[in-house]
Order: sequence, then structure tokens, then C-alpha cells
Amino acid sequence: MKQLLFFLFIVPLIGFGQASSLDNVKQMFEEKRYFEAEQTVERYLVNTPNDIQGIELLGDAYGQQEKWDKAIDEYEKLVDLKPNVANYHYKYGGALGMKALSVSKIRAVTLIGDIKDAFLKAAELDPKHINTRWALVELYMQLPGIIGGSKSESLKYAEELEVLSTVDGYLAKGYIYEYDNEPELAEKFYKKAIKIGGSLTCFDKLTKLYESQNQPKKAIANIENAQVKHNRNALHYQIGKVAAEYNIELNKGEHCLEAYIKNYSAADGVPKAWANYRLAQIHKHKKNKSEAIKYINLAISDLPKIEVFHKEKTDILKL
Repeated sequence: MKQLLFFLFIVPLIGFGQASSLDNVKQMFEEKRYFEAEQTVERYLVNTPNDIQGIELLGDAYGQQEKWDKAIDEYEKLVDLKPNVANYHYKYGGALGMKALSVSKIRAVTLIGDIKDAFLKAAELDPKHINTRWALVELYMQLPGIIGGSKSESLKYAEELEVLSTVDGYLAKGYIYEYDNEPELAEKFYKKAIKIGGSLTCFDKLTKLYESQNQPKKAIANIENAQVKHNRNALHYQIGKVAAEYNIELNKGEHCLEAYIKNYSAADGVPKAWANYRLAQIHKHKKNKSEAIKYINLAISDLPKIEVFHKEKTDILKL
């Protein structure tokens, strides 16, 4: 069975004004102090074991730490206490789905029925629950037909998404056709999503499609269009990455990576070491051995434990 992928089920946290004992938990989540949040909520629930807010927060804290069995237990409590709340069924199904990814294929199959039931119940309870419909789109596409997979069912939920959010509907259809190896139709819907929404997510979906189809020039052109609209430094790295990986438009890639490093901030996400690694690749392609060594040494100096950097240096030294 192909690996099941699920949307991250930890959605924005609920309000924190109901219980002063939990007021500081929000900050713990924001600072990714999930174990501390877990301990705080566990202590709170000792005296208030049926507190809905506390149970959900504890489930979220477990989920962020990939403690799937414990997260499942907490979300199941929510479903039992509040069976008509769609988001609780969604989180329960999501936790079950993430557990399915962490166990054997045989064990995962035994969870499929409960996962599907949870998502379908969430969709029934809330006709406007977008994340649930995304989960069903992915679930029906990735399950083999023998245990309930269905492209037509997946498309049905993509249509429902389109009614709720045109962009999500187009992205879902793009995903379906990409997964079903119909790249031309996937491209068509990703382009529609860009035209209607134009978010970085929309551009990124199309870029990844082009990369998967070995069309790096189209990928670079798409990233450049995203840069015109969004003006994000992170996109400089993406252009340089494609140029380096596919050995095309090397001068453009070099210029973009230099711009990325010059304007770098932690918000850009990818450490500068990776930009130096890509510059080393570009100079290797250009047969500029001394420049390639300079940049790969900078990458290794910043992140000495990254094995691919050391492998790249070995390749450069062979020039």
C-alpha cells in the first residue's frame, strides 16, 4: 500500500481565555515547548479531567511530539464528550492517520476504516470544513481500490472544496491529476490556482510538478513569476537550487544565490550553508574548481555534519 499522507491535523489553537491555568500554554506552543505544554496541561487535568479545552490542548501537545497513541486517546475523549463537533472527529482521524504512517503496512490497513469514518463524520457535521475535505481527497487517492480507494470519490471532495474555496478546489484537482500521472491536467489546475489565488503555495505546487517532470526551465520561469508577485528572498534560493541541480542557467542561479546570501534572514528558512552548497555545485558545473572548493568549505564550516556537503567536496576535488 502506498504511503498515506495527511494534512497536518494540528489546526490553530482554540481560545485561551477560559482557564487562567492554561493561559501560558499558547506561548509554549508558539515557542515549540511541547513537552512543557504537555506537563502543564496534564497537571491541570488532574482536577478537571473532562475539561474540553484541556483535553484538546493535551492531544495537540502529544501530536506535536508524534506521540500518536496518546494523541488518539485524547481526541477520542473529545469525540465521546462532544460527538457533534466536526473538528474533533477531524483531529481524531488525523492522529489515526499519522499512526498509520508509523506502523507496519498490515497494521496500517486495520486503521483505515476508523480513519475514513472519522473524516466522513467530520465532513457530514460541517459542510464547510476545508481541512477534512482535503484529507478525504488524499485518502481516497492514496488507498488502493481493493480497500476503498477511489479517484471519483477524491474528485467529489475536490468539487466540494471548489465550492468552499475555488483555489483549494483547483489545488486539489491538480494534486489528484499529478498523483494519477496526468501532468498536463495537473499543470492546468495549478495554473488556475495561481491565476485565482496566486499564493506562494500555488506557485510552489506548480514548481514541484515541473521538477518532477524534469522541466527545470519551466520551474525557474514559474519561480521568477512568483518572485515578481511576492518579492521573497527565499525564492532566490529556489531558483539557484534548480539551476544547480539541473545544470542550467548557471549565471542566473549564481546571481540569485549570491542575492539570497546577501539578504539572508532566519525567516528565509533555508540556512546559508545550503546556498553555499548550491554555489559550489554551480562552480563545479562551470569547472571552476577553486571557487567550488571555497563555497563547499563555507557550507561545511557552517554545517559540518551534513553528509551531502562532504560528498560534494569529494566530487569537486576530482575535477
